[in-house]
Order: sequence, then C-alpha cells, then structure tokens
Amino acid sequence: MSKNTRVVKAAGLLMATMMVSRILGYLRDVIIYAQFGQNRITDAYNAAFSIPDFLYMLLVGGALSSSFIPVFSSYIATGKEKEGWEVASIVLTVIMALLVVGIAIGYIYTPELILILVPGFNPQAMDLTIFLTRIMFLQVVFMSLSGISMGILNSYQHFTAPAIGSVLYNLGIIIFGVLLGDTIESLWPGYGIAGFSIGVVMGAAANFFVQVPSLIKVGLRFRLNFNIFHPGVIKLGKLMLPVLVGLSVSQINLFVNQNLASSLSAGGLAALHTGQRLMQLPIGIFGIAIAVAVFPTLTGQAARQEREQFKKTFSLGLRSVVFITLPCAVGLAVLRVPIIRFMFEFPGSKFTHEATLATAYALLYYCIGLAAYSAIHVLSRVFYALQNTLTPVLVGAFAIGVNIVLSILLVQPMAQGGLALAYSLAGIFNMIALMWMLRRKIGPLNGWQTLVSFVQTLFASTIMGVVCFYTSKFSASLWGIESKLGQLIQVSLSIGVGVLVFSLIAVIFRMEEAEMVFGILKRRFFRKG
Repeated sequence: MSKNTRVVKAAGLLMATMMVSRILGYLRDVIIYAQFGQNRITDAYNAAFSIPDFLYMLLVGGALSSSFIPVFSSYIATGKEKEGWEVASIVLTVIMALLVVGIAIGYIYTPELILILVPGFNPQAMDLTIFLTRIMFLQVVFMSLSGISMGILNSYQHFTAPAIGSVLYNLGIIIFGVLLGDTIESLWPGYGIAGFSIGVVMGAAANFFVQVPSLIKVGLRFRLNFNIFHPGVIKLGKLMLPVLVGLSVSQINLFVNQNLASSLSAGGLAALHTGQRLMQLPIGIFGIAIAVAVFPTLTGQAARQEREQFKKTFSLGLRSVVFITLPCAVGLAVLRVPIIRFMFEFPGSKFTHEATLATAYALLYYCIGLAAYSAIHVLSRVFYALQNTLTPVLVGAFAIGVNIVLSILLVQPMAQGGLALAYSLAGIFNMIALMWMLRRKIGPLNGWQTLVSFVQTLFASTIMGVVCFYTSKFSASLWGIESKLGQLIQVSLSIGVGVLVFSLIAVIFRMEEAEMVFGILKRRFFRKG
C-alpha cells in the first residue's frame, strides 16, 4: 500500500469517526441546553472543564502528544521496539504519579482557582462550578491514559480504536447525563447538570478501555519504571519543554478569556462556547483528521531525510485542509442563524431565539479564523515531525499575546463577538508566522502552488456563499421557518446547493487537493463491501 493511499485511508477513518463524535457532541449540547437553557447553569458547566482540561493539556494533551509520537515512532522505524516500549513505560509511570499530585492539589484548592477563573459569577453559580469541577477531575486520569495509548497506536499506524474512543466519550456523557440528571436533582436541587459531569468521567473511561485490546494486539509491554534519565526520555523532555512553556502561556490566555467572559450577561459564556464548538466542527472533522493522518508519514520522511517528498506531503496536506475548511467557514458565516435555530431551538426547549442570536454573533467572528486554525494543526505537526517543538511554541506565545491584548480591547464594545474576533485574528497571525518560519527552515514551500490553490478556493467559496444566502432566503419565503421541517429544508437545501456549486468550480479548476479530499470521502462513505 502506497504512503498516499495509507494517508487517505487513515484520514477517511478519522474523518468519519470524528463526524459521528461531533454529531453526538451536538446531541449532547442540544439535550443540555433544552433541559437547562443558556444561562448561568450552563455557564458553570462550561467553566468547570477549564481546570481539569488545563491539567490534562499540560501533562499529556499538548506537550506529550506532540513529542511522544516522533520519539516512539523513531524507535519503531529503526527496529528498536523494545527500547521504545521502555520509554513508553517510563512516561506512563511518571505521568500517573504527577497526575495524582496535580489532582489532589486541584481538588483542595478548587474554590480559590474558580474565584480567579470566573470572578463575575454570582455565589450560586460559583458553588455549582466548584462542585462540577471536582467531579470532572476524575476524567483527567482516563483522558491521560487514552492520550498516551493513542500516541502508541498511531505510531503503529493503528487509528481505529482511538477514533472509536472519541465517539464513546460523547456517548457516555449523553447516556449518564440523561440517566443521572433527575437523580442528582432530587439529591441536590439545582445540581441536576452534575449528571452530565459524571457522564464526562464515564465517557473518558470508555475512551481509554476501548483502546486496551489494540494495545495488547501490538504487544503491550508496560512495567513501572521511574528511570527518567533514559536517553529517550531525556530527548522527549527536551522536545516537551518548549511546548510546556507554550501551553502555560496558552492556558493564561484561556483563563484571561474566561475571566473576561464571566462578566458578560448570563449565558454569554455559554454562547461563546457554543459558537466556538460550531466553529470547531469542520476543524475536528476535516482539519485534525488530515493533520493526524499525514503526521506519521511526515515523521517517517523526516527521519529518512526525504526532503522533497516531505515538502510535497506537507503542501498537499495544507492545501487540502484549506480547501475543505475555507468553504465551511463561509457557509457557517452565511447560514449561522438558520443553522443554530435548526440545531437548538425546539418546542419546549429552554434555548430561546435570543440565545440563537447571541451564539450566531460569536460564531460570525469565529468563522474568520476557522481555516487558519485548521492550517495550524498541519503546520505544527510539520515542525514536530522535524523534532522542532520550539518554533511553534514561540510563534504560539506571540499569537496568544495578540489574542489577550485584542480580547481586553474588544470585549467591552463587542461583548462575546470581540472575544471571538480576537481569537480569529490571533489564529491568522499564528498561521502566517509559522509559514514564514517553516520557509526559513526548509526552503521554498511550493508557495506559488499554495497561493493559486488559496485564491481558487476563496473564489469558489465566495460564489458558494452568495448562492447559499439566496437559496436560504428563497427557501424561507417558499416553505417558511416556523416548523422544524421548514427549517430543515432551508438548511439542508442551502448546504446541498452550496456544496454542489463549490464542487463544480473545484472540478473545473482541476485542483489536486480536491482529488485528495474527494478520494477520502469516496473511500470512507462510498466504498463497496
């Protein structure tokens, strides 16, 4: 099987499972907002993720995941599998020890941390946030285990189990949230949403345990080992250190935004989170799927010093990501109100039309940076494949500084829209800076080809956006938007016509990245057997 075929198959699998996972994530949000509304209860639920997520990202989700795969893969690629597993054992042992300490400290000082995080909350919302945060600390253990497991399996070109795990994660939240919500409400009135926090823990556990059979299949060889002076661990530590610094700065950015958002009117924080989740849909389904799929190939080509092939893989990956996410950004911006109305406004739901408009306002400005953040996933992995973690961190730190300054300046005049715009502008700055630094490091990046591809994609996306807008207006005038059927027709018809128009223009331009993306979709959704 050729490298390109392997990348296409892996990307297709990840794309399909991420799509299912995102659909379940949407269903989760619909259930939560229908039951509780977009107010301080859901503000508290969203804020409660911050500290546990910070601990996970600091130890596993960002620094370790970006450094572990290149190091572990290099052992596998050079026939030193036993030594690679020894490094994995040391990493897992140390991470688990650090997690015990981190969770204990976080649990004890939760009230003080939450007060810093969301000072604008009233006492009732503050107490609820503390309660939910302490429950969610348990998810960090399982998410860390699944993060390391995913790194090992991806190094062996095994993508199925980790991809299924992401589906089970959201499924667990939904099942346990629905089953336990009323029970917890009867025990602690006003705390019914804690059922969904317990679901987060159970979903994270399912995410890890589904990967265990695959770990055993590839030859799981774990044993307790604290030998932090192993050469592979030292190398891993050197790669991780810059990323840790960058993540620390990134979390400061997150906490500043959370702090600013807590002063918005009730539901403002939830509107911001919902808008960002919708913006993250195309990134999660398409951007990350392509970036993760090309990463092992880039790592192998870098290890073998196949410079020209490395450039071609990167260029095609970057162009493919922009090709598929730029029209998504335009479509989301144009159809933001119809999409949110259809997705969240239901008879009897506590999600009102005012909540739709508040969320759409944030989403509009998030869309500006959607393609840039998708491209960053590819660009960062290019540097990681070259075992250079310092450059993305330095660039990211500058971008975060831009984000913080712009957030402070824009939050008062533009509310959640200002925070979303600051985030998007910082992402565009990050992408451009990474491109410039990469060109300095490895030379020309097929820049003309990339520019032509971007212009063609932008042209096709613009035409598509105009068509979507008028199709939406035509549908609303013909069938109305009062019923769910009318809303469904409006959204689906507008998207369908938009996709058709964009695809036709891409075919006319004979875009290489269109062939790769269409190949991924064909293999995943239309293959026989």
